[in-house]
Amino acid sequence: MDEFLHATATFPAVLFSAALVVVVGFWLLVLLGAADHDSFDADVDTDALSLGGVPVSVSASLLIALSWFSSVTGSILLARTGWSDALLHLLGAVLLFASVIGSWRLTRALVRPLAKLFPDEPGPSVQDFVGLTCTIRTRRVDADFGQAEVAARDGSTAVVQVRQNDTGPLALGSTGLLYAYDDAGEFFWVAPFDAALDPRG
Repeated sequence: MDEFLHATATFPAVLFSAALVVVVGFWLLVLLGAADHDSFDADVDTDALSLGGVPVSVSASLLIALSWFSSVTGSILLARTGWSDALLHLLGAVLLFASVIGSWRLTRALVRPLAKLFPDEPGPSVQDFVGLTCTIRTRRVDADFGQAEVAARDGSTAVVQVRQNDTGPLALGSTGLLYAYDDAGEFFWVAPFDAALDPRG
């Protein structure tokens, strides 16, 4: 046990020991709900290090934990050689760089399968269409029947079910405004839309 504690408190492992304390503290805050696991995604770009696809906190935590483990293991093995302090200091510097490079390679291999658990963007939602205009694709729209084509903000289009409470002028080819979504019926409430009345026009 003394050998392990000495290794964690001496160069080079002590550098990673301090970082590991920060990592453990951060994940405790995440578990308590005081922080988000993707808090640093807007500040750091890990794609340049081939560590993208997962939140920065995940890739950084893996890199630090693996570097700490490899440096502690290496420090213990070096201490057992009985070599001179000068040589051990030199090899400690070599171990520092070897731990970082080796851990980076292993982290890069680990984040690839983990990336599937962290999609870049949330999946599309029907609520994204609320507030958009649509083109009616059926001859009529009433409380029981109707379809319309709507273009999402990313440029993709979809045909959705639409309904209206009154008998307004919604016919094939006319423009409507999707103003609400009915979860139970899985359709949008639509109202006639006049581009001349659009304040954004």
